[in-house]
Amino acid sequence: MRDSRAASAPPADPAGAGTAVVGSGRRRWAWRGLGALAGLVVVYLLTAYLALPLLWSEHERRHHPALDTAPRVTTNADGIPGDPINVGLVGSRAELVGAMLAAGWRPADPITLRTSLEIADSVLLDRPDPDAPISSLYLFGRKQDLAFEREVGSSADRRHHVRWWQADAPDAEGRPLWLGDASFDVGSGVSHRTGQITHHIAPDIDAERDTLIADLAKAGQLAGQYEWPGVGATTDGRNAGGDRYETDGLMTVGVLKPTDGDG
Repeated sequence: MRDSRAASAPPADPAGAGTAVVGSGRRRWAWRGLGALAGLVVVYLLTAYLALPLLWSEHERRHHPALDTAPRVTTNADGIPGDPINVGLVGSRAELVGAMLAAGWRPADPITLRTSLEIADSVLLDRPDPDAPISSLYLFGRKQDLAFEREVGSSADRRHHVRWWQADAPDAEGRPLWLGDASFDVGSGVSHRTGQITHHIAPDIDAERDTLIADLAKAGQLAGQYEWPGVGATTDGRNAGGDRYETDGLMTVGVLKPTDGDG
């Protein structure tokens, strides 16, 4: 009788089959990895050489031309660096005044003997003075064109305030740029540098910048806004009175909604 075991085919090699499957799987994953890497390279190239240049071009196109040469820090009458410029508005004088009033900020009185006595009375006796004068700082070789404030509490001792200077060059639509130095007065005292009576400011001037822009936006006065390089980031800046300030170094520029008034 013929041995049926000798005539049968040899059994398959299970180890070899498994190796073939593993090798095929590895090749598939390798191709997928190469495909993913190629996709990342394409995304990078599109972003770096197409999308970002277009975005930057749009940013450059819409910014106010006066920002290119605008000073970033005010000075006092002696030329000592004062508060940084941290906010800007694009619009006419009438549009700026109307927007600030709508946002709940009031024009500051000019400094006279009467208004000086009134603010002293407000601070010493804790009485309201919502139009109290604001000390002068200088930009473009002149003191502020406008100043606004929003009183906090029951006296002029604590208040939001900002000075505004109009830059010379208008934009393509004929609208001027206004540069401002928003800060928050936390109390009265003696200047750390001159010994004169003055208000001291809170260190976080970015918070005051953001408060002013938020007030204008809430009042429906802004058509848009963008950031622009300012004084530069610091955690130990000093103004003319010796007060410390900290900032991310940017200014926020708000574009006011146009009105029919001229200014």
